[in-house]
Amino acid sequence: MADRDATTRKDNLHTGIPFWIKTPNSTVKANRRLSRERFDIIIIGAGITGALMAEALTRADKSVLIVDRRLPVRGSTSASTAMIQHEIDVPLTRLRKKIGEKRADAAWLRSVQAVGDLVNLTLKLNIECKMSFKPALYLAGNELGARALANEATERNKIGIKANYLKRTDLIERFGLDRTAAILSEASASANPAQLAAGLLRAALTRKAQIVSPVEITDMAELSSGVALATRQGEILIAEYAVFCTGYEYLPQMETKSHRITSTWALASKPMSDLPLWMGNMLVWEAADPYLYLRTDESGRIIAGGEDEEAQDSNADPTKLADKAAVIKEKVKKLTGIDIGQPKYVWSSPFGVTKDGLPIIDRVPGYERIFTAMGFGGNGITFAMIASQAITSAITGRTISDLELFSYR
Repeated sequence: MADRDATTRKDNLHTGIPFWIKTPNSTVKANRRLSRERFDIIIIGAGITGALMAEALTRADKSVLIVDRRLPVRGSTSASTAMIQHEIDVPLTRLRKKIGEKRADAAWLRSVQAVGDLVNLTLKLNIECKMSFKPALYLAGNELGARALANEATERNKIGIKANYLKRTDLIERFGLDRTAAILSEASASANPAQLAAGLLRAALTRKAQIVSPVEITDMAELSSGVALATRQGEILIAEYAVFCTGYEYLPQMETKSHRITSTWALASKPMSDLPLWMGNMLVWEAADPYLYLRTDESGRIIAGGEDEEAQDSNADPTKLADKAAVIKEKVKKLTGIDIGQPKYVWSSPFGVTKDGLPIIDRVPGYERIFTAMGFGGNGITFAMIASQAITSAITGRTISDLELFSYR
């Protein structure tokens, strides 16, 4: 078999110990040997994107083989803070200037829909992952001040995305936070990302799916009626379609100036019993660069992150891990007045971002039957949901796909 190399880039998908890998039911058992059976679709990647993809495709009555070079749910998914936001990294008002009003509005509305669809799917499948809707508080910072946030809230409301603009006095009175302004919105959520991905994989396994790990894909070719994938061990896998759900370990064919790899850091505190009531049901992030984001879990842990750097290997530095955790801890204290003490868990990871803040969900250039999803930025789980719906629609042809909205660029 000879076509273009299908070896994806390789990264340390996280440094340190993410909190989620210590929680129960956060992975699934994989087969060690490949089946001789032919499948409709092969999914490369057993994280949240691959899990959502497998669930959607098997629900559409497709047979699916999921392969990963690592254990399932032990890559970048476990490094997420799982703030499942409807708010895209690039504000609506700025995105309109980048890509036009019609497309920007469609992208924001699609993101809102995806969060709702994901919460409903999780409830329907009865996945135990602490999934729940949560409001998001978007605070003024060095990127957007009070006036810009007021305009942002107005424009969101015009297209049907409810956004409540809060002045400084409102913030101090309701939350004890001293910022010039904020937007309070209702359409976000949070969950345990590892339990969510594992639950989705289990749902797929009850249908027509198998998971095999470790398997590394090294080559690919498109046939007249399908695709052929070669493994590091020399096996050839045949299917009608292939979907690369490898995130920022992307295919070389997907290299583009509109996408880059950056690094982020996060921490989780010990359970805390004296947190303000509002913090238990809120996502918080800043219109700043670098920005702070935080949430709590059901046990009262504060989970916070940020301090992103445009350097893909920075996350692997253990010294920087400790330094960044100290900065995040101090920012949490400055914002909320809460000293979390020594963090229980600290971790870091790389992630892919695009210039316009939108994901790349499309066919791999030069192929009709090979798809990929990448460039999720801070909306990893939300955009993974969109990717599963868009690519399943493209493969089954049952509904209109979102591929044009999130095409390769």
